[in-house]
Amino acid sequence: MEKTKPVKVVIVGVGPVGMIMAVKLKEAGCEVILCVRNKIKLNQIKSEGIRLEGKIQSTTRFEHIYESLSDIADAKIDIDYLVFSLKSYQIKAASQEAMKLDSEKLTIISAQNGIDVEELLIPVFGSDRVLRMVVNYAGNLSAPNVVNVTFFTPPNYIGSIDDNRSKQAEIFAFLLSSADLLTKAVNSFEILKRTWEKTILNASLSPLCGVGRLTMAEAMADADTVELIEQIIQEGIIVAEAEKIRFPDDFVRSCMRYLKLGGNHFPSLAGDVINNRQTEIDYFNGKIVEYGKKHYIRTSLNLAFTNMVKAMTNKNISYRIPGAAGSISRNIIKKGLVKDKKNSTVYQGGPCFLGVDLGSAYIKFTVIDDKENTVFQYLLHTLNKDRLLHKQIMQAIHSDFDIKYSCATGYGRKHFIESDIIKTEIICGAAGVSRDIKGAKNIIDIGGEDIKIIHCDDNNAVSNFYMNDKCAAGTGSFLSEIAERAEIKVSEMSHLAARSTYDQELNSFCTVFAKTEIMKWIFDGKSIEDISRGIYLSIANKVAKMKLIPDVPTIFIGGVIANHPYLQPLLSEKFNQEIIVLDEPQHVVSLGAAIMAKHSFLNLKGNENKLTNSSETIQ
Repeated sequence: MEKTKPVKVVIVGVGPVGMIMAVKLKEAGCEVILCVRNKIKLNQIKSEGIRLEGKIQSTTRFEHIYESLSDIADAKIDIDYLVFSLKSYQIKAASQEAMKLDSEKLTIISAQNGIDVEELLIPVFGSDRVLRMVVNYAGNLSAPNVVNVTFFTPPNYIGSIDDNRSKQAEIFAFLLSSADLLTKAVNSFEILKRTWEKTILNASLSPLCGVGRLTMAEAMADADTVELIEQIIQEGIIVAEAEKIRFPDDFVRSCMRYLKLGGNHFPSLAGDVINNRQTEIDYFNGKIVEYGKKHYIRTSLNLAFTNMVKAMTNKNISYRIPGAAGSISRNIIKKGLVKDKKNSTVYQGGPCFLGVDLGSAYIKFTVIDDKENTVFQYLLHTLNKDRLLHKQIMQAIHSDFDIKYSCATGYGRKHFIESDIIKTEIICGAAGVSRDIKGAKNIIDIGGEDIKIIHCDDNNAVSNFYMNDKCAAGTGSFLSEIAERAEIKVSEMSHLAARSTYDQELNSFCTVFAKTEIMKWIFDGKSIEDISRGIYLSIANKVAKMKLIPDVPTIFIGGVIANHPYLQPLLSEKFNQEIIVLDEPQHVVSLGAAIMAKHSFLNLKGNENKLTNSSETIQ
């Protein structure tokens, strides 16, 4: 008996909706092909798979992951379904590229929210092959390949736009339902009704959550807000009825019950507003306003929220809005803008590149121009209580600088989904130092949790490196804890140590035992000057045992040397050579990340030009 071939599905747009669908289709026995443009996400899905947490829990690996639809076309896979799970404003470009996959058997699925979004696909594929899906599940990304599934209110709905592919809709619904993602196949009239129903729900809460920085649960917990939501829903119902779409008498009550199930979740559009990204408001509240005008119906609340969202996400207007959002961004740029510093120039505009170093103690942001001059630097505590602050910094950077490409590095790089690429802090540290000091060299990088020695060859490439990754001995966190026990302000330690000639160091680098030794020093009557120098001697002796290349420059970077300059003369004495400390040593790694972003962007553009030139030759 011939084995039935698995259904082949390509998913374009691997956000929370696309990732959940991919997992469930794989569980249903489909051959799932993912198109993932973000390289960080692509690499993590390849190495770790997709992990669902929360309401749905699973870890699923995928064999077929591509960076573009062109790559999928080159693989010559006989595809049954092509699912677009993108933002509406991304559809036009993606659908044009998807023409390379086109075949008679191919069925197109629009899995976006909003009214009339399927119309974006019809000019390319025709209405007879397009299915519309209404998705009733959601989640938030907690890492590039991890989705926290916040709710699923079954069923989902799927239907053919003109009923030409009802059979294909039934098959797809069966596949998802067989994997516990209940989905109903409906006719073209019902799918239109369900689309309006879902859009009215989204329009009632999504922009409000974005403007107010509220989760769905927070919005639904306030009585005044609930009243406002009901009025927005009523406007949508009046417009829908003018379009001959009828809802049951208890529709408003059903909507409110549905919205209360949303939980501690930021709707997709709200997340875009908060992060100053382009939104789909034109296909949510904007469509209700558009159809209202068609029937001469006033939609004041939907119009107000449409204009508010557009104003808040318009880069030219956002800073003129009274209140916190604009003023915070202005203050960030004012504080971080670099002026008249060595190897830096006053920013004159033009293409820029961003490096973000996510350290254990601080997040460092650096922006460079196309000549690798530093034009912006910012420092943020990693454990800052305001979790939105790093997003506000990113928003301010993207609003004031034309960021072409970005790179994340540091211990938190894999969870920073806002960057285009990731690189290790070893590579970025070498790149940052090599901007100013060329050729073979040693780099000492002491951060919050580790000590690194990096060797570079004559071509500035990393030839070797060493790390004390077993514990935090001698690092910034060690220094902070020991200083706290000795009741010494970190900012004063170097000044105090410089007054001492004390030559005894700590016997132990275990923080617990070192604290005990510090207490003994205090009980023995040692001065805080002697204690400060003794702590520094311990770290200098530890670093001095690590291997350096002889007869080449040695450069000290990182947060520790930025805050503890007394280590420079101590290490110079230990190594019997001058130890160089660069300007802004705490930002050198983020500077290197920005340089890596620039190089990656130029390589990418070079490859694109090669492809363009070859295609012109073929024509």
